[in-house]
Amino acid sequence: MENDAANLYCPNELCQAPNPITHSFCQRCSTSLPKRFLWAVADGLNLGNPGEILATRYLVIDKYILLDTKPGYLPQTPDPEKLQSIRPYLRLIPYRLHVPQVYGVVSLSNGSQGQDILLLEKPPLKIIYSATSFDVQLCGELTTVWSEVTSMRQLNWLWQIAQLWQPLASEGVASSLLNPQLLRVEGSLVRLLELRYEEDSVASLAHLGEFWQQLVSTAKPAIAEFVKEICYALIKGEIHTAEQLVKVLDKGLSTLGRSQSPAITIATVSDTGPSRQRNEDACYPPSGSIISKPPHSSALAIVCDGIGGHEGGNVASNLAIETIQQQVQELTKVPYDHIDPNSLLEDLQRAAAVANDKISQRNDSESRQGRQRMGTTLVMALPVAHEMYIAHVGDSRAYWITRHGCYQVTLDDDVASREVRLGYAIYRDAIQQGASGSLVQALGMSPSSSLHPSAERFILDEDCIFLLCSDGLSDFDRVEQHWETEILPLIHGKTDAMSVVEKLLEIANTQNGHDNVTIALVHYQFKYSEPQTKPQFVLSDIADLATVSSVYPAKTLQPKTEGGYHQKTQVIPDTQPSKRPNFVPLQLIILVGLVLGAGLFGTLWMLNNKKNDSVLPTIHNTPSVDLKPTIISPAPSDRLDLIETATKIQLLTNTSPPQQVIAPAGSVLRILNSQVITAQQQNPDQLLYVRICSVGDGVTSPTNLSDPLAPIQRNPAVKAGEVYKLQLSEYQKLSQAQDISTPSQEVIAQCQPQPYRTFAPSNQRESGSKQTKPRRHTE
Repeated sequence: MENDAANLYCPNELCQAPNPITHSFCQRCSTSLPKRFLWAVADGLNLGNPGEILATRYLVIDKYILLDTKPGYLPQTPDPEKLQSIRPYLRLIPYRLHVPQVYGVVSLSNGSQGQDILLLEKPPLKIIYSATSFDVQLCGELTTVWSEVTSMRQLNWLWQIAQLWQPLASEGVASSLLNPQLLRVEGSLVRLLELRYEEDSVASLAHLGEFWQQLVSTAKPAIAEFVKEICYALIKGEIHTAEQLVKVLDKGLSTLGRSQSPAITIATVSDTGPSRQRNEDACYPPSGSIISKPPHSSALAIVCDGIGGHEGGNVASNLAIETIQQQVQELTKVPYDHIDPNSLLEDLQRAAAVANDKISQRNDSESRQGRQRMGTTLVMALPVAHEMYIAHVGDSRAYWITRHGCYQVTLDDDVASREVRLGYAIYRDAIQQGASGSLVQALGMSPSSSLHPSAERFILDEDCIFLLCSDGLSDFDRVEQHWETEILPLIHGKTDAMSVVEKLLEIANTQNGHDNVTIALVHYQFKYSEPQTKPQFVLSDIADLATVSSVYPAKTLQPKTEGGYHQKTQVIPDTQPSKRPNFVPLQLIILVGLVLGAGLFGTLWMLNNKKNDSVLPTIHNTPSVDLKPTIISPAPSDRLDLIETATKIQLLTNTSPPQQVIAPAGSVLRILNSQVITAQQQNPDQLLYVRICSVGDGVTSPTNLSDPLAPIQRNPAVKAGEVYKLQLSEYQKLSQAQDISTPSQEVIAQCQPQPYRTFAPSNQRESGSKQTKPRRHTE
């Protein structure tokens, strides 16, 4: 071990003094000393013995665990031509709670050639500090720890994997979720050590069912049969989309949640700060409040940070608080058993859109243009039974604090994050660029048609805290530096919520002091006991879940170039509280009557002009309406569930938002819900779910591979084994044009399940930390 192996250098560029690695603050200047433990994706290479220094800065802790002893220096970034290979890490940054993020690379000398080793931030580690040393271990594998946790947590882990499946599958790395050595757990969170690319075959939900089968024998008695049935349904293809799987697991979690009685406390504080003349932040409940549920019937926390200075930032933030509180208060009156999670997420986004339009209309009425327009950020938390719903716009943040760690769950809507989502740069490099902290969206700056609020939900199975704050606190990593000493004691029952927010306010004003500060703390106390009798889980309706998206249609939007993958849903502008009407308007009845009459007239006309070849003419000016006459189905064949394409067709992925993909001519598809085709009553907008058995000739790859820094241009080809969506109306057009047919028996054989390769033992990892950004403005 070299002499400086135990030194951690101060990140203050004016100090840079060496410190013992166990110290939390520089002994010379009192600057916080970040401990950045990294996972090296070394693929079996020997990085050195523990205690040795790698590339003059990285202390080897264990085989592939390193500590950056010079955190004040930027890490070496990958060469631009190598960005292509790490783009899945970058594009999956919205899922960094679970997915690794790139820290940088380290170059190793290997004979005459150098080799770059990828370094990943924040691997799932257990770190036990003492006065003179620390012990570092990787968190346990899910398959190893599984039998030791409650039934609620077991289903929670499966639910998280189901949520991750489609995003990872879209990047070709879903097999990472099937590798026991990569699949780690840190308390209630599922975390991956690194991503593994699918080379020889494509991971499918059937493979996931096979992987989960090993968990059945040690599942808690309350859910063992439920998990067994889910595995069977996955393997047999009865559950053929990740959306269905999440829906099934939600039912199980909802049933177990009845054994839970959470207690919730909310404390808020808002302050002008030492360097500002007025407070342009706002919060709900009002500053200084303490709200408990029970006895209160509902709990909601909101933080807004106004933009516009004397031009009206305080007006915008208070208008947003007032509007959103009114909108969401209606939602809290709905009994939990009547809440659909997807609909609630959409309602929260719609509430943000209503607030956006009110602020935007105020700007327009006062003829505000450009940077004169007032706006505000938004972050809100809504606890509902065993779930926490978070909605977000801008750079105010939400942190999730548990006994195991502090996790930033929102992603700033700024230029730096956008660059990472698009795969242009790693985060630590992006934040060094000019205007990296400028916001790309905020409430009130533009119509809600161009607003993309993020909305997520989290399953809660332990005591935890959600901290909402403006950047007056979050800048300069103050939350990450002080969560263990100032916030964690609340979970241990050693302090109270108001004392915590007051202490955090003091830290923000004394250690930052450059801005207004607003904090809302949501303390969630979990009380759960295993069911004494086995809950009744019903899986008989699995086949019906294929049409779930038509019951609660996702309001999706194709991502713009700057949009990024985390912008999941389009918000529909609305000026009224979110309520579903229980009557049919007269205008709709008249419209339906006209459409049905037009359809009858068109049918009679076509019968009168029918040609000898019995091919129906294509009508190009058919009006697009929600309700249409029943469309005549093509004559049934002996295998309605299997088709072969005579031309290329467009399908939609199961991602959110969905993306267009191409099935080339000659592709063989299995229709998983073929009963839709033969149903008596048909909705042309209904979705068919199709599994790709084989891909025809003419497969196209993503373009621009020669330019790794350019956006990837995709209308990619489908992948064999994956499930996609096709509108019934498109299927009917293809059938009438004879562009699809029943494949031969030889081709049908291609639809048989293919064997899945096993993975060799592999290495490990996890996600990233952030850097301080300049005070933001909107672009």
